[in-house]
Amino acid sequence: MTDDVRFPGDMTKRQEIARVLRVDHAGEYGAKRIYTGQLAVLGRGAKGDLLRHMKEQEQVHLDTFGKMIVQRRVRPTAMLPFWHVAGFALGAVTALLGEKAAMACTVAVEETIDQHYQDQIDRLGEDEKELKDTIEVFRLEEVEHRDIGLENGAEQAPAYRLLSGAIRLGCKVAIAVSERV
Repeated sequence: MTDDVRFPGDMTKRQEIARVLRVDHAGEYGAKRIYTGQLAVLGRGAKGDLLRHMKEQEQVHLDTFGKMIVQRRVRPTAMLPFWHVAGFALGAVTALLGEKAAMACTVAVEETIDQHYQDQIDRLGEDEKELKDTIEVFRLEEVEHRDIGLENGAEQAPAYRLLSGAIRLGCKVAIAVSERV
């Protein structure tokens, strides 16, 4: 997005920004649903307050991207109904596997989003400073969530590497689909 040279088939700047806002809105929606699913299972336990804190931050991210897609007249992803169910299911299933599995889910998701947001920041031009700054603030909060997960035993979850690898792959697929659909 920082290059001035366009080739046939390249997206316009508006199309690129629409893609960024669409996928980030979808990702924050999915994250909120994951925490909703985890809270349905673990909300009254020792990790309830941590999960609520992270969900509240995701809600702020979602609200912010929701406003941006309206302001810039960007169509949200058509996948939101699917992410509604899939996000909740991922959160609930990992929570049913235990607190450490729920934290492993958080780590896998947030590591993927950290890299995704950093890639966007690196691609956005200086004329999108406000969007870049917003993404950076949210990226740092996602890193905070990752750290919370690590501090709360994520790596001790049963089959941690397999679980986190599957979740990371799912996140990357969700990102690719939400950018386009």
